Amino acid sequence: MTRGVWIPCLLTLMGALMAGCQGNDAGEPWVAYHQQLADDLSSPPVERSAVDNIGAFPEQRERLIPVEEIREGMLNIYALRECQITSLIAARNNQLGRVAPPSQHWLYERELWQRLDACLQSDVPDGLSPENRARLEQLAQLKTEQLPAVSWNALFDSEEWVKSFSRASSALDIRTPLPIDNPLAAIDYLQQMISTQFSHTWQQDSSELENHLKSLHQRPLTAEILRTLLLAAQRLNEASTYLTHQDPQAATCLSAWESAPLDQFEQDARTWLTAINQLITSQPIEPPDAARRYQARWLSLENDQAPWAQYQQARALHEATRDAHPQCEDN
Repeated sequence: MTRGVWIPCLLTLMGALMAGCQGNDAGEPWVAYHQQLADDLSSPPVERSAVDNIGAFPEQRERLIPVEEIREGMLNIYALRECQITSLIAARNNQLGRVAPPSQHWLYERELWQRLDACLQSDVPDGLSPENRARLEQLAQLKTEQLPAVSWNALFDSEEWVKSFSRASSALDIRTPLPIDNPLAAIDYLQQMISTQFSHTWQQDSSELENHLKSLHQRPLTAEILRTLLLAAQRLNEASTYLTHQDPQAATCLSAWESAPLDQFEQDARTWLTAINQLITSQPIEPPDAARRYQARWLSLENDQAPWAQYQQARALHEATRDAHPQCEDN
């Protein structure tokens, strides 16, 4: 094989390999678009490079909020038996209760707060000794203070939530519709649990919660969306750089850019990131520094360095760069 034939073949192979590294054919639409530009301008192929991965999700100890353990003896708890908490605490303290997932611990803590607060507002305290009444008031106050931290930890310690940000993920093929309805319903349910955590009227449902978490566990959706934004931004910037090195006065024109799949992905990405950010910021507690930094760097819709803004900037630049070149009349 001559050198003149070998080099283009090598470039084509390298482009295909980089497209394949994105997984799920995510790179194919961009390879096709770059080839369209090269064909329109009768120029060499667009140069592409590998796309960086997203940052690592904070380690467990960095993303959780310390919660003090309650060490009341069962005799003291039994003294508050009219508050209907003895069986609840006993179940929590048995072997199965201690290894329950964070979501079940969240439900336990919320129900415990409900019973303590309802008991405190009833006539039960009138029949307690001063010591036991003080114990009830102290326990209810402590659980009220702890519940927001417990809610935060239940979310940020759950396998389903952590998996959504996994670096062991791939970018998405923008030609394939993004199935976000069920995951969005899960986020909405979690949002409802947080906003009503101090409500006596809204009752949580264990099976419904677990089903929603299961839908989040099916795929690392947040990571996939972030990586797709990074891929799109880089491929658009590469296309823009390519066009800036072409003569807009040349006797060539650009054929139509089929951007509808990208438009739909952009809409879905905004919807998803908005829901994720709202779920995090609605928590009535100061988040750990590591979680706040991760949100600002990777999830934010405002930070210029976050994937969303990087994509928006790259798309605006590319559209302006395309507009500087003649458009084919049959577009």
